[in-house]
Amino acid sequence: MAVVLGINAVFHDSSAALVHDGIIAGALEEERISRRKHAKNCVPFSAWELPEHAARWTLDHAGLKASDVDAVAYSYDPSLAPEPDEITADDWEGLRTLYARRFPNFLQTALPGIERARIHYVPHHVAHAASAYLAAPFDETAVIVLDGRGECGSGLLGIARNGELEIVHRQPLPHSLGLLYEDLTAHLGFLRSSDEYKVMGLAAHGKPRFLGAFRSLVPVDAPAFATLPVDFEAFAPRRSGDEPFEQSHADLAASVQARLEEVLLELARWLHAGVNVPNLVMAGGVALNCVANARLADEGPFKNVWVQPAAGDAGTSLGAALYIARELGDVPARMPSAALGRSWCDGAIEDALADARIRFRRSDDIAGDVARTIAGNGIVAWFQGRSEFGPRALGHRSILANPGPPENLDRLNAIKGREAFRPVAPMVTEQRASEIFEGVLPSPYMLFTHRVRPQWRNRIAAAVHVDGSARIQTVDGRQEPLVARVLDEVERLTGVPVVINTSLNTAGRPMVDSPRDALECFGSAPIDMLAIGPYVVTRDGLSA
Repeated sequence: MAVVLGINAVFHDSSAALVHDGIIAGALEEERISRRKHAKNCVPFSAWELPEHAARWTLDHAGLKASDVDAVAYSYDPSLAPEPDEITADDWEGLRTLYARRFPNFLQTALPGIERARIHYVPHHVAHAASAYLAAPFDETAVIVLDGRGECGSGLLGIARNGELEIVHRQPLPHSLGLLYEDLTAHLGFLRSSDEYKVMGLAAHGKPRFLGAFRSLVPVDAPAFATLPVDFEAFAPRRSGDEPFEQSHADLAASVQARLEEVLLELARWLHAGVNVPNLVMAGGVALNCVANARLADEGPFKNVWVQPAAGDAGTSLGAALYIARELGDVPARMPSAALGRSWCDGAIEDALADARIRFRRSDDIAGDVARTIAGNGIVAWFQGRSEFGPRALGHRSILANPGPPENLDRLNAIKGREAFRPVAPMVTEQRASEIFEGVLPSPYMLFTHRVRPQWRNRIAAAVHVDGSARIQTVDGRQEPLVARVLDEVERLTGVPVVINTSLNTAGRPMVDSPRDALECFGSAPIDMLAIGPYVVTRDGLSA
């Protein structure tokens, strides 16, 4: 019976997770406390944050002290990384290796009471893998991990049986699907290693007319693949962040996206032929590509596909903790949900509202009040329960809106300061999902896209992407009774059992986490209602 603290640090998405006697007690990204998105600054490297606040919170939440920790699991093993000849400011892996070797010193300073002997290094992609195969509801499963980089590789393929991972292939650097997508992201004028999801959204506006070229540039000899040097200028001009998009930019995004999907399918078919199990779990940054995930689930050989909701580097803190907990003899429990972060009691929320000197009221029926506002085409900031671990808002830190009026897409993108081509996501109860959407069901973590049935496209126009798809979240009323009640009430009032759910934040800011964050976001954006715990704040309340 062990207390294991998992840490991801010295790169983007710093996080901490605590596994206590095999049970996930909490997991939190540092950005939710520091308010610096991805817990990093683009430059310099030294500004990237260590998860001191997140680590302290996980211990405080469990009622433990640093001296109670039996092991610290760090999701990077510097002994596996090549020794850099010379470290420069843009040598990310070299810098990460250097700082990882100094990690014990940081930890002992940040959390006095943790002995150096308790620190365990877990290989980066093993931590990714463990975050999936030890958290998913399968005893036997194939495993695919693909990302940008970690030590000397960019992914692995394997099989897990009863908590034991057998790696059947490691993908060596420099070949990396994640780095290819990062390079494309930068070429298109977005932030590298942060904005890949924008490229995925842009791809739906283009045609994959360069796919033939990328089949040559990204050849596959399963289980290995290569990513050959790409001159993106040959396909579309490099774009700065403030320049308009050309059709060639969308076509380039569509072409790389299509090749990514093809490669993933080839790897999955090879893996399935070798291990012959019906289940597949995935993690790593590439697993956040919900379009590719949907195609894999639809056309691939596996009956069940499960993706870690914190599939990016933040999730490696959880995977490392689960991995070491098992090494110490615990049987890790399955991940119950993504709601693993901070929460506030009603009294603390009321104190925050009172301190803000605004008018608010306690609702006798918060779900009904919210549903009526949505039915009247109002936009609601929704703050309930524990915050989500991972990049998706899943009904705890969300902006909710009516999916019917097509102009609500532009309205929400304007509120959040997002590009006009970006889609928003619908949420629906599990019971109603198959009437409206085709694809992987249930889909509680927004990690697959779905086809919207033709008869519903006009009825939920704001939630339908340009290609007729939607990245949905299904809601289990047993786990999320309050959200399910909102959906039921919206259907009773409008006849439509769908609500738009997008993250409660604005451009360049992390999702809100605390009541103060929620008040700041509500006060700075044209949102009609804040539903925070049992309390309601409307726009006229801000003038108190």
